[in-house]
Amino acid sequence: SMELPSHPTLRLDQENICAVRRLQNLQGIQRLHLQQNEIERIENLSCFPNLRFLSLAGNRIHRVENLQPLQHLCVLDLSHNRIQTLDTAELPRSLHRLDLTGNECTQQHGYRELVAGALPHLLQLDGQPIPGGTDEEEEEGSSSSSEDEDQESLSEPSNFFTAGKDFFVDLPRELAGRSQQRRREALKEHQTRLEELEKLQEHQALLLSPAPL
Repeated sequence: SMELPSHPTLRLDQENICAVRRLQNLQGIQRLHLQQNEIERIENLSCFPNLRFLSLAGNRIHRVENLQPLQHLCVLDLSHNRIQTLDTAELPRSLHRLDLTGNECTQQHGYRELVAGALPHLLQLDGQPIPGGTDEEEEEGSSSSSEDEDQESLSEPSNFFTAGKDFFVDLPRELAGRSQQRRREALKEHQTRLEELEKLQEHQALLLSPAPL
């Protein structure tokens, strides 16, 4: 059990996380990044009741489950996991964008029709638009104010789902940049500690040196 401060975006990608444990006081989180970890099950997400964007790409997930509490979820990335069979009843009906690329379930007969039929608001599946989506006309010109707010709030994460951009091409570059930044910060901290240690040693040497006669 752990408690984290509320913030619209929580990034926990590439942190070697094996499971999502019990979390508290995270009602303010709207975007959750858990891609490139070692998660095997979708669980314990009910503490994110206002979640709108969820990325679990590049994990070890075998089935879609425990997503029903996320009634406001608009964007879900489950690409490159190990999902063999898809139960569409486990998907939140609020979804606008869904990515299951790289899972065996996408080879099911009638896969796209099955998913589109189960999700009335779906606009995009695996990076491709859904023809005749119920909100398609609204998105093209007469969208409601709430829909505009949704798209604006998800503007950064939704880049992962554009047809002309490969999620796993840009992700390593982003993670590499973050890794380099961490190394620079660690080196700076190490150098600061060495300088403090040298100053301390100098002070000790002065204190221990014999007084002049």
